Amino acid sequence: MLNKPRVLLHMEGALALLLSVILYRHIHTSWSLFFALILAPDLFLLGYLVNVRFGAAFYNLVHTYVGPLTLAGVSTFVKYPVLLPLALIWVAHLGMDRMLGFGLKYPTHFKDTHLQRV
Repeated sequence: MLNKPRVLLHMEGALALLLSVILYRHIHTSWSLFFALILAPDLFLLGYLVNVRFGAAFYNLVHTYVGPLTLAGVSTFVKYPVLLPLALIWVAHLGMDRMLGFGLKYPTHFKDTHLQRV
């Protein structure tokens, strides 16, 4: 199993999802907010209405861990705790995507991802 990167990436996604949900529960934030926003990053799929190249870039913009981890850092170090639940929801979404096999998009075709061809 350790020599199968795709399996490892799926496990990594599952762990990111699990930990973000546990942390979300720990900070006692609204579950309504969680369920309302869990699929929000997928709105960036609308970039594909322009073309495949733009759609892939627009989608990838919010489907890496750079955004939510930066948001969590700002929330922690600037003492603006209202951002932490948003960061955790975002991480949960990314973890869910990776766990299910949805990866970052290549500009060649919508179904070409770094994990597999969907």
